[in-house]
Amino acid sequence: MTYDLIVLGGGPAGYLAAERAGNAGLSVALCEERSLGGVCLNEGCIPTKTLLYSAKLYDGVRHGEKYGVKAEGLTIDHSEVIKRKNKVVRALVAGVKAQMRNSKVTVFMARGVIEGKNGADFVVKAGEETLLGKKLLIATGSSAAVPPIEGLKEGLASGFVLTNREILDLSEKPERLCVIGGGVIGLELASYFNSIGTKVTVVEMLDHIAGETDQDLVKILKADLEKRGIVFELNAKVTRVSGNAVHYEQNNENKQVEADKVLLSIGRRANTRDLGLEKIQVLVERGAVVTDDKMQTNIPNVYAAGDVNGRSMLAHTAYREAEVAVNNILGEKDLMRYDAIPAVLYTNPEISSVGETEATAAKKGLPFKTVQLPMQYSGRYQAENEGGRGIMKLLVDPKTERVLGCHLLCNYSSEFIILAGAFITQGLTLNQIKKIVFPHPTVSEIVREAVFQYK
Repeated sequence: MTYDLIVLGGGPAGYLAAERAGNAGLSVALCEERSLGGVCLNEGCIPTKTLLYSAKLYDGVRHGEKYGVKAEGLTIDHSEVIKRKNKVVRALVAGVKAQMRNSKVTVFMARGVIEGKNGADFVVKAGEETLLGKKLLIATGSSAAVPPIEGLKEGLASGFVLTNREILDLSEKPERLCVIGGGVIGLELASYFNSIGTKVTVVEMLDHIAGETDQDLVKILKADLEKRGIVFELNAKVTRVSGNAVHYEQNNENKQVEADKVLLSIGRRANTRDLGLEKIQVLVERGAVVTDDKMQTNIPNVYAAGDVNGRSMLAHTAYREAEVAVNNILGEKDLMRYDAIPAVLYTNPEISSVGETEATAAKKGLPFKTVQLPMQYSGRYQAENEGGRGIMKLLVDPKTERVLGCHLLCNYSSEFIILAGAFITQGLTLNQIKKIVFPHPTVSEIVREAVFQYK
């Protein structure tokens, strides 16, 4: 059988593209070697949020006396948290399987490898099956980057060093955890394990954590995490992993931190190796598939979406890229935009961002004015955050009075950062935004307040 579309990879980009294409009447084959849902559903977004919610509940009750709530004998059972995580993942994976059936997508639980072409059709090997497809979507995702650090591969083999995949299956909490990398994944898991009583040290090569996140917000978050007991070693280059220690250089000194487990979290690399991309001459640069704003590669009828193109390694970006790819496959013009993609750091409290930061706007030479407000301007925030130090920033183009970016340090912000994203996408002016009615009392009202504070 010749399929209208063959999708390589069953993560967010792959399964959503397959569903959309199947519902549109195309015959679709989906190849996935591990588990439907990809890293996000099985080893990333969903599992980490399940753990973090348990930690947030535990932290809330532990410090409940600030709100008149007192508890005795409070404990958190990490093994039970992991069991619940597994239950949530199983339910969601079952949901994806049902979506594939309902969309009449043929699923092959095997790695899809491109063999070449047979006339106009692409040839893909999936296990023992040989598939033919008129069009091809590459959505093979990414995996944890493993740098050439002495002892790292041996540590991974022995189980002393873990990636985000293995650490989410630990049945017992480590007493001491060293996190290599102060990015999103590292900080979220550092926050969780700190909450359940693990002594956590984060070793980061840069002089700051959280990458390109607004540093004014990050400084407050870092101080809060340090107050909770997390130790940050910045400007620290890991040189070796041996025995039960991570060795690093800092300020021209050789140092080490002992640990029971090490989390390797220095970033992700696109999964482009051994896919047979070279057999149809798909362009790959810096390890990622090159795509245009239609999600097309340099080869006609070949598309790529999700982490594999290295553009924005976020599940919600993958969803939108998949939709753009399928729409163009169906002959409907659609273009991908990357200027209003929200990003969230799900620590406690959360940091949510969209659009330009002050640093990126300045680097690009964009004129901007910043409105910065303490979260205490929100009545609900004050009611639910005793002693909270949250802040928000709104960046505005002074010429057009349109929103350039928004950055929030507070819980719930992940649920309403989309407001600012919509403002950017739709090009709304501040006067237009002022006419939008926000529910009261909500934390989201801080956005409306910032709009009215702009001068």
